[in-house]
Amino acid sequence: MDIKKEICSEISKILEKDFSEIDKIIVKNESMSRGNFSLPCFKFASEFNAKPENIATKIKEKLNLDYIYKIEVIGGFLNLYIKKDFYIKNVLEEIEAKGQKYGSTHEGVGKKALVEHTSINPNASPHIGRARNAILGDSIVNILKFNDYDVEVHYFVNDIGKQIAMLVIAGRKKDKFDFEDLLQMYVEINQEIKKNQELEKEVFDILDKLENGDKKIIEEFRKLVKICIDGQTTIFKELGIYYDYFDYESDFILNGDVNKILNDLKKTNMLFEAEDGRLAINQEAYNIPVRCPVLCVARSNKTSLYPLRDIAYTIYKDKIGKDRNIVVLGEDQRVYFKQITAALDLLGYKEPEVVHYSFVLLPDGKMSTRNGTVVLLKDFMNNVLEKAKQELQKRDETIDIEKAKKIAYGTVKYTILKSSLEKNIIFNIEEAMNFNGDTSLYIQYNYARIISLLEKANNVSMNEKKYELLKEDIEMNLVQKLDNFKDVISNASEKLAPNLICNYVYDLTKSFSNYYHDYSILNVENEEIRCMRLQLVKSIGNVIKISLNILGIDVMDRI
Repeated sequence: MDIKKEICSEISKILEKDFSEIDKIIVKNESMSRGNFSLPCFKFASEFNAKPENIATKIKEKLNLDYIYKIEVIGGFLNLYIKKDFYIKNVLEEIEAKGQKYGSTHEGVGKKALVEHTSINPNASPHIGRARNAILGDSIVNILKFNDYDVEVHYFVNDIGKQIAMLVIAGRKKDKFDFEDLLQMYVEINQEIKKNQELEKEVFDILDKLENGDKKIIEEFRKLVKICIDGQTTIFKELGIYYDYFDYESDFILNGDVNKILNDLKKTNMLFEAEDGRLAINQEAYNIPVRCPVLCVARSNKTSLYPLRDIAYTIYKDKIGKDRNIVVLGEDQRVYFKQITAALDLLGYKEPEVVHYSFVLLPDGKMSTRNGTVVLLKDFMNNVLEKAKQELQKRDETIDIEKAKKIAYGTVKYTILKSSLEKNIIFNIEEAMNFNGDTSLYIQYNYARIISLLEKANNVSMNEKKYELLKEDIEMNLVQKLDNFKDVISNASEKLAPNLICNYVYDLTKSFSNYYHDYSILNVENEEIRCMRLQLVKSIGNVIKISLNILGIDVMDRI
């Protein structure tokens, strides 16, 4: 039984209000000083022309649920107290019954979602800064799937821009090259073009031929891009991140979508030709914080610019992700996204849900692929993996490489995901891989401790369950935290914020650790109490595992 839902349902009947209105404002209390649930009745005062405390009193007089043992009205708040043993029994039995689906809102049943993330320019190996996009996007995919959405994961391959044309020119000068060579090739050609205007002209000539369907140029571009995409996705596969579809930017030119969008924009009367021949959209009406309120969509030779292709792609995605169309973008894309949104509005399309995130920084500032000031993701992963091996070697002479990877990659993911989106991240490997504190290793270690407890207690009968024996304050606190998991998942899905799950699972793990150290579990003399404490610990372990799985982090039975 979902106690909160039943209470909301009954109150909505009493007040003759929609269930959702009550559900949005009822509060599940962390402290029992005001009961398990509190309903602020101020919102209804003007509608019912009554004082909030009178509305609360009306509900108190009519609400009749046998598991509520106390109802109090304080000011305009209605406070509800649930019978302790009933509450504990309800939460723990729900966790046991639902297993690895406990906490799912099931909001996505019959719904389609599309998540586009990563989309690194195919010109080099990804650096650690780009990993935040992929890791964040993957965790959002996991949240949606956990809530039963049918999710497609898309990767937009920017295979037609100036950067790729530059690499094509660089590649022509070499007999052969592979993925590992691309970053240096890109840095070198970028420096050359700064000194040679003729070389830059060659870049635009190549792009012109591509847009006009030159098969040889198309083949050159596709061959180079494939080398890069294969290399990039191999790295992300190592982190357990996969994609369902790779959407090539050039396809939206070759299939005619870009020209169609351009014609549709002309019909809005907001598309104009600038003095230099470029085509741009007048966006003065949208109050976008830019110096010049226009969005250029085509060069003077009328070949398309990235924004026009991005508009075509976004419309394409909207048709697939009919219920949720999500894109993950860096903070530096915030204003650009407003410009794309304005263009979509002109054309009559809704904007996608966007997740903006801040940067992963080097100690001396932001990373730049053009200047070569990057820490490559694969090198960073190897460094963290070596650190994980060192930690394991302190405890065991033989190093389990798969276990080391679970620790290392969990560290990378958790350190990125636990930060709120607006915060920059500066990695400190020593802090990130610590058995104590807010780290994935701390959570993984305590999960392994729970598994060990349950294995040692294999001969303890758990058939006879007396929930009233869980009477310590910390036990009630733990059960409340387990019950709150459903709200955390709901909020994380609505706000597309995996950090909420990180914050939750760390807090739950820390509370378990305190419980483990302060109270006997296996060695308590009373077998019935031992049984119930193990049942509580088992439930905690289940929710920790669900949380880490959503974050894309593996659990281990032993560390």
